[in-house]
Amino acid sequence: LACGRGEYAVGLGEMFPEKNFIGIDIKGNRMYLGAKKALDNNLHNVRFLRTQIEMLPDYFAKDEVDEIWITFPDPQIKYKRTKHRLTHPNLLDAYKSVLKPEGLVHLKTDSEFLFGYTLGIVSQIGKIEYAHHNIYNNSDAPEVATAVQTFYENQFLEEKKAITYMKFTL
Repeated sequence: LACGRGEYAVGLGEMFPEKNFIGIDIKGNRMYLGAKKALDNNLHNVRFLRTQIEMLPDYFAKDEVDEIWITFPDPQIKYKRTKHRLTHPNLLDAYKSVLKPEGLVHLKTDSEFLFGYTLGIVSQIGKIEYAHHNIYNNSDAPEVATAVQTFYENQFLEEKKAITYMKFTL
């Protein structure tokens, strides 16, 4: 979700050719690079959808989605922007409606604020499967969380910023 340049959709598509991946973003020009790379590399398991995240239940059936990845979203720190956070309870409800039972949600971000906010929300309505404040400084970080880096993630790593990651069910 909010796939940006599509690095995660393409990267996971390359890692898991037996699974399908759909990068979703509202801005088509962002997705162009990922879509082009998927086409150039004949990744028939990677697609892109231009829509608003709130519309997810209009595109996917109940229990259709195995996992959701949210990588480096805008943390929407201002209070008046709370409802736009991709881990706001209203959006988590939308995700739950399309996720299979025990389906996973992954959040990877440089924002300690968003990480803490999400940890608090999910601890009330779901189950945290894994959470760490600095996955690149942690020997038990899941490989899938470190195997693919986004454009922004690479910038943050160069700046020595901690990258947080959590995996949870709703």
